[in-house]
Amino acid sequence: MTITPALLHVLLLHDLRRPTPAPPPSLARMPQSPRLRGEADHPLGVDLMAAVPSSLEPMKLGSGYHTPWWATAAKWGLLAIAGLFAAYVIQKLISSGSWLGVVITAFIAMCFLAVYGTRRAVPMKYLLPGLVLLVTLQIWPIVYTVATAFTNYGQGHTLSKQDATDRNLANSVKEVEGTERYKLSIAVPEGTDVATGEITFLLTKPDGSMFVGTSKGLEPLAADGIEKTDTGKITKAPGYTILNAREANKRSKDLNAFAVPVNANAGIKSVGISSAFEGAPTLKYDAAADTVTDTVKNVVYSPKNAYWTAPDGQTLATGWKENVGTKNFSDLLTNETIRSGFFKIFLWNVAFAALSVMSTFILGMLLALLFNDPKLKGKGFYRSMLILPYAIPGFVTALVWASMFNQEFGLINSLTHLNIDWLGNPWAAKAAILITNLWLGFPYMFLVCTGALQSIPGDVKEAAKIDGAGPLRTLRSITMPLLLVAVGPLLIASFAFNFNNFSLIYLLTQGGPFAADNTSIGSTDLLITYAFRLAFAGASPNIGLASAVCIFIFFIVAAMSYSGFRRTKSLEEVN
Repeated sequence: MTITPALLHVLLLHDLRRPTPAPPPSLARMPQSPRLRGEADHPLGVDLMAAVPSSLEPMKLGSGYHTPWWATAAKWGLLAIAGLFAAYVIQKLISSGSWLGVVITAFIAMCFLAVYGTRRAVPMKYLLPGLVLLVTLQIWPIVYTVATAFTNYGQGHTLSKQDATDRNLANSVKEVEGTERYKLSIAVPEGTDVATGEITFLLTKPDGSMFVGTSKGLEPLAADGIEKTDTGKITKAPGYTILNAREANKRSKDLNAFAVPVNANAGIKSVGISSAFEGAPTLKYDAAADTVTDTVKNVVYSPKNAYWTAPDGQTLATGWKENVGTKNFSDLLTNETIRSGFFKIFLWNVAFAALSVMSTFILGMLLALLFNDPKLKGKGFYRSMLILPYAIPGFVTALVWASMFNQEFGLINSLTHLNIDWLGNPWAAKAAILITNLWLGFPYMFLVCTGALQSIPGDVKEAAKIDGAGPLRTLRSITMPLLLVAVGPLLIASFAFNFNNFSLIYLLTQGGPFAADNTSIGSTDLLITYAFRLAFAGASPNIGLASAVCIFIFFIVAAMSYSGFRRTKSLEEVN
């Protein structure tokens, strides 16, 4: 009889359904090989997993696994430490009045507790620290820079309007004629932090009477437990902690804004940290009319350009921060002085970045080609020597080259017997910067090109040689295209780095030399050094305008980099 596949299938099914006969008594006592759980007992069954121990069975998450007690204790201990740190930060933020910071800190603390305090959200346990650092160190600075670019934030414009008004009124306080001065001790209530506690004046009149001055007013001070110097200055008072000179100086900002009210028009102000006087402000603020009046000169100041401004154009010393819209951007494009300097710096900035990339790449590539020759001996030693400029910190090299370019005592003029004012002449200073950057940058290009050249297959060059291509044709048609495939994106990154090469310019020339009629724009300034000078180093720092320059830099570099990466796609066809 012929057994067809269909017939075999029927026989197998019949055999599986048939009950297994009991083994003979002699065999029943013999040890049976264990079978898989659920394995059908039939003659055709094969017990392949009999020797696999049960301990290797798949373990379901959450069943049969217990976290060691020390790991749980360590986890909750770290969470407790993080919570205490967050509470400390929140307390400091509350004392400074930064409620946005309080909300952000509390939200981050809650996220850490929700993620690490439970067994859920396992991927987020790895992502959360990186996300927090990304927002803190990258996204928030970008958002803050953009927001600042639309304000007048800078010297004289750092406070809110109310704070600026209070500062002007406090600075206008004059000593009332005929009043006596007090001996002053600055204190805080006992048990409070000397850095954040409420300022309290312990005052002694020339007749020996003592008073306690707070923001609520002036009250007599009992003599019990008081200790004073011979001059009448209080050195110890029950219920108060007296600040020493260092602690008082740290709270100078609070002291300048603090006064003990005596009546509706006068208060007691400190003079240094040892004396105080009764004074009255000469300025009066009218909230309804939004004006400030000088009661002595009878001049009314109105808000104009973020200053309290008199009709004749005179302003009070302290202004305030306010939104100015796109004024900073329009100044960069329309203000003749700023615009001419901005475009002059921009042209040099592009030329500096492009020439730096080209010069370092060409020199590094030529050296890499030279030391890639298999016939050359001692290549390892030469390569080690060539990367030394890259190993030395850049700021050290910049300072060394600055001394070498000194006109009178520098090594460059001494060796060449020239008398070039390298750092004083605009064109010579630019040449000095390019030479220094060539020295700093070519080892990097040398390393990159060496690695790229060693990755080029040798049979490609052999094929070109067989086809009759000479060394120059092989370099132009074979080596360079394959080399640019690897180093093309790195050249774009190097351009972006040199476009914002702040440290080299600042350490070598500080943006100079400067023209006699314009000390804000130097001949070797990059946009980034120009923004730094606007924000911090100028005669009138303007952080808002500097932020607008930074936004221009971002879009310029982004546009150039995007165009460069688009062009590098054509190199992919080489492979």
